[in-house]
Amino acid sequence: MFLRCTNRKKDGKEHHYWSVVENRRVAGGRVVQRQVLYLGEINDSQREAWRRTIEVFEDGSKSAKTMALFPEDRTHDIDDEQVVKIRLKEVELRRPRQWGVCWLACTLYQQLGLDTFWAEKLPSGRKKTRWDLIVQALCCYHLVDPGSEWRLHRHWYETSAMADLLGAGFELVEIHKLYGCLDRLIEHKQALFDHLTQRWRDLFNAKFDVLLYDLTSTYFESNPPFPEGDKRRYGYSRDKRFDCVQVVIALIVTPEGFPLAYEVMAGNTADNTTLTGFLRKIEEQYGKAERIWVMDRGIPTEEVLQNMRVSDPSVFYLVGTPKGRLSRYEKALTDEPWHKVRDGVDVKLLPQDNEVYVLAQSRNRIFKERSMRQRQLKRLWKRLHQLRDRELTRDQLLLKLGAARQQSPSAWRFVEIEIPKAHGPFQFSLRKDRLRKARRREGRYLLRTNLIGRDPAEMWEFYTQLVHVEEAFKNLKGDLALRPIHHQKEGRIEAHIFVAFMAYALHVTLRHRLTDLAPGLTPRAVLEKFSTVQMIDVHLPTTDGRKVIMSRYTQPEPELQILLRQLRLSFPGQPPPRMVVNTDMV
Repeated sequence: MFLRCTNRKKDGKEHHYWSVVENRRVAGGRVVQRQVLYLGEINDSQREAWRRTIEVFEDGSKSAKTMALFPEDRTHDIDDEQVVKIRLKEVELRRPRQWGVCWLACTLYQQLGLDTFWAEKLPSGRKKTRWDLIVQALCCYHLVDPGSEWRLHRHWYETSAMADLLGAGFELVEIHKLYGCLDRLIEHKQALFDHLTQRWRDLFNAKFDVLLYDLTSTYFESNPPFPEGDKRRYGYSRDKRFDCVQVVIALIVTPEGFPLAYEVMAGNTADNTTLTGFLRKIEEQYGKAERIWVMDRGIPTEEVLQNMRVSDPSVFYLVGTPKGRLSRYEKALTDEPWHKVRDGVDVKLLPQDNEVYVLAQSRNRIFKERSMRQRQLKRLWKRLHQLRDRELTRDQLLLKLGAARQQSPSAWRFVEIEIPKAHGPFQFSLRKDRLRKARRREGRYLLRTNLIGRDPAEMWEFYTQLVHVEEAFKNLKGDLALRPIHHQKEGRIEAHIFVAFMAYALHVTLRHRLTDLAPGLTPRAVLEKFSTVQMIDVHLPTTDGRKVIMSRYTQPEPELQILLRQLRLSFPGQPPPRMVVNTDMV
């Protein structure tokens, strides 16, 4: 194995991407190369760490030895009662199941201390039900292969090695116990937030003086009517599922991506009515302190911002503003000088009534937005020419124009269309005044803050970190399959979201482990690598009517061994064999 570098030019810069590659000999004596791990862009020290790991692995593979079954110094005889004779022709391999990825999920679960947390919060009841282990099974399931509780009960638990890892059988996933466990979780939500905050302080030295706040929605496969006060409501759907009821989820994360708290609200909740409650919640949870809240436009109202400015201690904010506000301050900003933040990014500052307006300009964003606009405008212009050359009735033309507008919504405002009342071709022209105005504003953002006197580069960095909360929503809805929700009871709906939040906590923990030890790898790529390790039951029938059963996980492939070494992890020993009566011979 070796490291291979691939060069690529992007935005006028040279980028170097690295991969771990191995040579494989195939038929005809040819050698082909196989990419084992894609590492992305890594720095020099990280590259050397991967090289050393590969060298250690290669050296270790050459020194492997086969141990003798019996020591040479054993001279005494073995009694016949201690000898087990195996029927080799009847050896069977049974129950292949996922082991490696389940073991990794359980390891992350223990690193966050969730096993001890839930053991304290959910002790065994009168029937000795291990509610803490059921929570662990639910959480690992939502990280590894998310789905409904019914699928966990019917299929996944039996095809995974969770029973082997938890030391409990199918009794954990009886369907009524899974639902009963969900009913017990929500009351411990605040305690879990406090626990995770402390664990991230201990593990990653996380800080919580900058908070990123945003909202999303998730929909349901259920139909009204619902009980009065139910949170499932029709509203603005970020999933583009306006035909489904939904709830709104507000989430707070740190710039490193650690989720601190979330709240589930009614599906018709307006964004600008949610911030006040979260300001109070964070103050109650972490005490009063000078924190910086970073938000997108549309979340805070003027009243909330005024309260943040006059609070004691001050609550700082950095919030995006609608582009319409840029028109109000465009003339004043024209006379202000540009400050270079970094290559390709410049800002202007405009003090205004105990606030500072920050006009940020990104060259890369200019290229991106301009390319998107040009692509849409070309498509719309071509479609308008096609429609003008066709013989259409007025009603047909209006329908076709409506479809063209839906396909190119951003470009539509740059075109003026005149439709004759009588029969005849329609006319269209380019609105050059709007196009010039759009070109001036492409790649520019107007931000608003009460961080007076701060470095402009720092404020730009704060705002760009909003991508972390958007990434959290993407992972919750993508990798962790938060949507759609099939539960019918409101309490279990919130518990489903709560379990997904815990699975996301495991996801974030893995991502930060990778950032420190294996940069370039994504959590999903690592989970896929670990999923290749299976567990199999080896059944060895004996001549005396018994059976030796050995549960064995498969040996990891070379690339996974390198990954384990790089992550400073090691698999536990194989489970001990067990002897049972061979019922097949009865």
